Amino acid sequence: MREGRLPESTSGDPGHNADEFGAWVAPHLPALAALAVHQVGADAAEDVVQETLVRAWRRRETYDPMRGTPRAWLVGVLLDRARRHRIRRPRPTQVIQDDPEQLSPDTATRIDVERAVGQLPPRQRQLVALHYLADLPVADVAAVLGLSEGAVKAQLHEARGKLRRLLETNDD
Repeated sequence: MREGRLPESTSGDPGHNADEFGAWVAPHLPALAALAVHQVGADAAEDVVQETLVRAWRRRETYDPMRGTPRAWLVGVLLDRARRHRIRRPRPTQVIQDDPEQLSPDTATRIDVERAVGQLPPRQRQLVALHYLADLPVADVAAVLGLSEGAVKAQLHEARGKLRRLLETNDD
């Protein structure tokens, strides 16, 4: 059994009651929370995850295991909720401290990576977030975005190359 998935007997069924649905969703909550922070910022992430779960509960009968994994379906719902949230309430600009002497090495590296990802074209940013942050396999990223697996692989390869160059430039 792949980590984060329910046994095959229940993985395709979001459940008919709240307890079953909760058990079906639970393995995916960390990835949804991380993706929500990336999409709308830490202040609004919890609200977007909550909106995602409410929407998923109301539309649970539309989940089709033949079209993707539970995580891919939930990520698709989250991306829709995040987009709607951004339309209603634009994300405030975050002030990032630039004094490297006051940052831990891990924090400085994370900020460098976030800045580099922010310089990618929007589609590549989205692919990187879905594949690495939401931990979706290439097939699920393709299903969520309506792309071929080959297109996802090619664009991820290109994004990694750009990130490598951007991060090498920051090290100088």
